[in-house]
Amino acid sequence: MGFGYTDEIEKGQAMKAAWYEKQGRAREVLVVGQMDEPVPQAGEVRIRIVASGINPGDVKKRQDAYGYGMPFPRIIPHSDGAGIVDAVGEGVSREWIGRRVWCYGAQTYRPFGTAAEYTVVPVRQAVPLPDHVPMEQGACLGIPTITAHRAVHVAGSVSGRTVLVQGGAGSVGACAVQLAHQAGARVIATCRSEHDREIAMLAGADETLLSDDGLVERIREIAPEGIHHIVEVGFDANIEVDVEVLAQGGSIATYAANDFTPKIPFWLLVFSNISIFFVGSDDVPADAKVRAAEAVNQAFIAGWQGFEIAERFSLDAIAQAHEFLEHPAKRGRVIVTV
Repeated sequence: MGFGYTDEIEKGQAMKAAWYEKQGRAREVLVVGQMDEPVPQAGEVRIRIVASGINPGDVKKRQDAYGYGMPFPRIIPHSDGAGIVDAVGEGVSREWIGRRVWCYGAQTYRPFGTAAEYTVVPVRQAVPLPDHVPMEQGACLGIPTITAHRAVHVAGSVSGRTVLVQGGAGSVGACAVQLAHQAGARVIATCRSEHDREIAMLAGADETLLSDDGLVERIREIAPEGIHHIVEVGFDANIEVDVEVLAQGGSIATYAANDFTPKIPFWLLVFSNISIFFVGSDDVPADAKVRAAEAVNQAFIAGWQGFEIAERFSLDAIAQAHEFLEHPAKRGRVIVTV
């Protein structure tokens, strides 16, 4: 969940930031003001943030949706962002200064994320952003791309295999479609609307299906040998469908569910020798995060257009940005510009 403790970050001059010191509703706990800017320590870089991406996990941490409480006295939210490296700590080459980067894990087991003029992260968590990719797209990466890459590859190579991405137009889903396509899989994506089908197709899906009645039969028609691997956004809602369409020895990688204690068709899974992997982006192995970053940059270089942006908010309007993500008026990523 990205909760834990770390040494206090050394402080510098003042910067503008958003933070909360208690959990609750966005308008009641989020504060925008001045605080000391961070100074990079050994092995770290400091990034002058241009855009900060909001993920559902950022909202849930602020709400204390999982009951973990406040891991630090003050939290600057958001783990993902993009900007320019402007300072480096001991042991980091000064060649990093001036580079356009996107970062991940800024508020993973750390108190101060990207909803501020500056953030510091270990240098391995700062990834060069290809020159043609806008900063707003860079701020959309991180949690969705790491989750998607791990969900696609956790069970092994997907080259030449049939992969079903449930929810192929969401942030993780669309990225999973692209990464599975890039890895040589045949990709089937389920979607909720015709607009979502367009998103999944642009991401590289070979087939798109609406998530309505008769889904099992339509999947079987286009994949009669069965699905080899499923990337699952709604484990509790879709497990019955998943077990019906998986091939013998298939696998599921799931990263979300609405029910905290979902029921599963145990014996059907056993009889089909199904493997289930649970993917939480914060605790994906470090080397897998590096591979994910490399893969998503390669996807952009190969022509992927990235994520749809639903709305942009200023840092002063961060409470409204969180509320928009809680009750979205349209699909797409929510960005805070700094």
